[in-house]
Amino acid sequence: MRSEAPIPAEALAQIREPLLAAGATRVEPPLLQPLSLILDLAGEAMRERLFVVQAEGGAEACLRPDFTVAVARQHVDGGAGEGRYYYEGSAFRASQGAELAEEFLQLGVERFEPAGAPCVEADAEIAALAWRAAAAGGRGDLSLWLGDVGLFATFIESLSLPQALGARLQRVAGRPRLLNAELARAGEPAEPAARGRLAALLAGLGEAEAANLLEEVWSLAGVEPVGGRGPAEIAARLVRRAEAADAPALTEAQASAIREFMAISDQPEAGLARVRELAGAGLALDQALDDWARRLERLDALAPGAALGFAPALGHAFDYYDGLTFEVRSAGLGPERAVAVGGRYDGLLARLGGAVGARAVGCMVRPARAFTGGEA
Repeated sequence: MRSEAPIPAEALAQIREPLLAAGATRVEPPLLQPLSLILDLAGEAMRERLFVVQAEGGAEACLRPDFTVAVARQHVDGGAGEGRYYYEGSAFRASQGAELAEEFLQLGVERFEPAGAPCVEADAEIAALAWRAAAAGGRGDLSLWLGDVGLFATFIESLSLPQALGARLQRVAGRPRLLNAELARAGEPAEPAARGRLAALLAGLGEAEAANLLEEVWSLAGVEPVGGRGPAEIAARLVRRAEAADAPALTEAQASAIREFMAISDQPEAGLARVRELAGAGLALDQALDDWARRLERLDALAPGAALGFAPALGHAFDYYDGLTFEVRSAGLGPERAVAVGGRYDGLLARLGGAVGARAVGCMVRPARAFTGGEA
């Protein structure tokens, strides 16, 4: 297993200091995480990037690929309505199978709040923490890139698409291959497809309800799932299949607007102005853009001098993010090796058994990349 080169203790302390100043409680989540849970949340495609091991009792587990899910599980299990947690430790990813797994140090903060809590201030605080911690490593070539998974959903809503088509597009927003397939179908007539009764039933439920129903069916039938896929992922596939049978394709004009939206990469003010030009009408879009204006104002106060970029399609390896996303990038390392990442993931808490509507946002910093002498 390949490990990062260590960085000087003084440099690590400087990178750590802004995160510790947030007043968070230190936590140390378990090194082993349930494989089925990670695949349910991130999709089967994530398997090849996980270091899979046999846990006690023979169940498959993986070395934690990051801390967000592990910290969120601890928070939900603890029953607290709100909390701030700081973590520091090793995470593990496999680049081409477990034999090439990489161990690397992560520092981060996760912030949880009860349902209904405003999110703009929290978003700005966490993104600014990531920026200040990354900048403390000494690099002078950093930029803070901002995105918004939720803005895509609001943008789609503004186009007044048929309900089934809009829902299908929102489901694949963070999956470029599936989204590109939808865009490639633009202008084509809908193809008839067989819609099974189970898929049709699941399509009318929320994600958690669909997964629970499928698990109950398995139990009654005495079926044991294979291949590492859990009920949430299989239910999602069946729902997508049912939606594909019902929804028409995009028009060429609609597909063009979506492509242009996904291609936006500019300074925040210019990028958001372009969103306004491409979108249709809607109060939800107006509110989302107003929120962005306030978010940028707070970021300017909390991270003065940060070089900002805006790309609404910005996503991460894990697709549980459902609001703000951000990355701190180094020009020297390139966009594929972000120095810090983070975002909002409210829906993850409910998927882990927490309260519906609860709020969650967090960030992670890789000190070896932030350090001027590091090339991790």
